[in-house]
Amino acid sequence: MALSIHSSAREARQLIADRLRELREQAGLSGRDLAAVCGWHPSKTSRIEHNRTAPSADDLRSWCRACGVEDQAVDLVASLRTVEGMFVEWQRLERSGLRQAQESVRPIFERTRRFRAYSSWLIPGMIQTRSYIEQVLRAAQRRRHLVDDVEDAVAVRLDRQRLLNQASRTFAFLLEESTLHSDICDAEVMVEQLRHLIKVAQLPNVSLGVVASELGRHHRPVEGFWIYGTGQVQVELVSGHLTITQPREVDLYARTFAALSDQAVRGTAARRLIDQAIQRHRQSQGG
Repeated sequence: MALSIHSSAREARQLIADRLRELREQAGLSGRDLAAVCGWHPSKTSRIEHNRTAPSADDLRSWCRACGVEDQAVDLVASLRTVEGMFVEWQRLERSGLRQAQESVRPIFERTRRFRAYSSWLIPGMIQTRSYIEQVLRAAQRRRHLVDDVEDAVAVRLDRQRLLNQASRTFAFLLEESTLHSDICDAEVMVEQLRHLIKVAQLPNVSLGVVASELGRHHRPVEGFWIYGTGQVQVELVSGHLTITQPREVDLYARTFAALSDQAVRGTAARRLIDQAIQRHRQSQGG
């Protein structure tokens, strides 16, 4: 079955559910304790935290009040409204094709001067090669049964990459090492892409860090995200983007990025990991 907007909306709701569970645990409350304070059945707490029941705005306010963080209710309610609007927005974009989806982010890229991007499964679009872009977007077009405007969508994404050459903008990219070894594209395309990463890393306004798999971390973000300046985050879900503008949540992503950045390797160490990945893909080609 093709992935749909419902999968994106569900993932976005999961982010809210995870945040609610975090608030409850920080307050030292059990699920039953919170339910008692809020005046609902304990099973409701569990259903919300496991993303089986979507909370209402009133539920969010009650939850925050029970946890002693009423000041966070406004941000959470705003996030909920964003999720509720995702279906209409992405349904429109899907109907219009991939080019429209690419065009939709043009304004935020044009006005941003400082970019920070983290990816756990895909090379970020700004540093993708033409072949990599084409294979990724072609797979999305087929999977989601969209109109075939892949060629136009590729052109729009490539045009956006001209911003990399503008000295007034800075870019910091953090990649999990697994993205280097991904089989999301053909081996030949991956080798070309990885060689391109080496070139991109040499640009004076670009920082490229690789978070090594050998760190043995127990947790890492599942979703990729972009931080535009200091006021907006886009979380990359399976079939769409969740836009976050609430200051506290933006700050959470900024702190997460900083923590990941501290763990990443750069320069010669990053080049070594990229070269190892190139070797692996070449071996899979039989060469």
